[in-house]
Amino acid sequence: MELRDYLRVARRQWWVVAVSVLLAVGVAMVLTARSKPVYAATVTFFVSAQNAVTDSKLDGAMFVTSRLKTYEALLTGGRLANAIAAQSNPGLTPEQIQERIKVSVDASTVLIDVTVTDGSPARAKLMADSLVVQFSAMVRDFEERSADRTPIATVRPLEPPMLSAEPVEPRPLHNSAMGVAVGLILGTAFAVIREIADTSVRSDTRLAELAAAPVLACIPVDRRARRRAGPLISDSRSPRAEALRQLRTNVQYADRGRPVKTLAVTSAVAGEGRSATACGLAILFAEAGQRVLIVDAELRRPRLAAFLGREGGAGLTTVLVGAASLDQVLQPWGSGLWLLSSGQQPPNPSELLGSQRMADLLDELRGRFDMVILDSPPLLPVTDGAVVAARTDGALLIVRSRKTTTAQVTAAVRALRAVDAKLLGCVFNMVAAQRPGLLQTLHGRWAPAQPPEQTRWWTAATTPLPTLTRC
Repeated sequence: MELRDYLRVARRQWWVVAVSVLLAVGVAMVLTARSKPVYAATVTFFVSAQNAVTDSKLDGAMFVTSRLKTYEALLTGGRLANAIAAQSNPGLTPEQIQERIKVSVDASTVLIDVTVTDGSPARAKLMADSLVVQFSAMVRDFEERSADRTPIATVRPLEPPMLSAEPVEPRPLHNSAMGVAVGLILGTAFAVIREIADTSVRSDTRLAELAAAPVLACIPVDRRARRRAGPLISDSRSPRAEALRQLRTNVQYADRGRPVKTLAVTSAVAGEGRSATACGLAILFAEAGQRVLIVDAELRRPRLAAFLGREGGAGLTTVLVGAASLDQVLQPWGSGLWLLSSGQQPPNPSELLGSQRMADLLDELRGRFDMVILDSPPLLPVTDGAVVAARTDGALLIVRSRKTTTAQVTAAVRALRAVDAKLLGCVFNMVAAQRPGLLQTLHGRWAPAQPPEQTRWWTAATTPLPTLTRC
């Protein structure tokens, strides 16, 4: 991976790290708020040896150093704790007093640092004062020489025990800093795991490799798309509209040897913007002056009639079962565009779409329209989409950015090849627009949007349309 790949991962997963840091800091703050304050009284002892014991200063220093570990054991032992409990009566057991005494010994010096902690500052100071008296007496008793009763080593405090003005625990800044550090570590780990586990398609280059087919357009998300006019169509000057125009042009020249007149728009799974893309593409073909029919071949969950504001009770299934003629169920929408809705849901959609009557109907539609666009079912849940795609001149595979997985794309392409359907190319849909006024080209780079065609955008027709005649 290159540096830009790591930066791209950081840009995609930054919110995971941010959430982890916020949660870790929040936990640290809650624990800090729930912790009881602890005060500390500290005292430093100086250890020295009598001159009679040693012949030189070096020997005296070595003698004292050898005694430091012994004195540390005395400070943390039960005998000193019992003596403190008996003298000061702090209301604690000797075991509890032992837990509150912390000793620090530095072998390079002759000093012993002792800290007594407690939730009550007065009790911490009381136990520290008692510790000074009892420990000094205990060392004197242990180090007395048998002959003249002179101790061979002495300990004395450098200063009286000092009580901290502020609690030593909890430490809000320290805990918050630890929360940030832990959050960064956990967030980075989660981000890496999500990136490794995420198999969704994130670039048009990767999509082209998976499908072994060109990416005909990268359609950005248009969150300001106007919905009150009927279908999910963007403003004529929006990047989404320009991308759909680019798709229209690429479809026209996808197969120079055989012009595409019947086009199946399908996807691997539902929810990838297939129907909206089919609607937009049909409208743009009609905008270019062609006679266009959009067919709702999704017999299980039809949507086009609702998109275009038309009746969906009679349509494709009605014609296939012979209950009505084609002219009786066609519905005009705008200038040059007609809708053939799905009709009633049949009990056997796959058999109906794969019947000879469906093949004959498509042949008839080829002669009556310049372009027939079929909103086909998704390929993976059922076989309906593959059946429809096999009977058309070509198919478009809609792939939603950051949602469709690589396995789903591979399986969808395999399903099309299994029925010898011609995959014209893929459409990378719902791509996140990085900057306003920019379009994503086929190579994944951003280029300034070209001036849109100076034509009016489409709305539902309010005037009577010309009667459809056979070509």
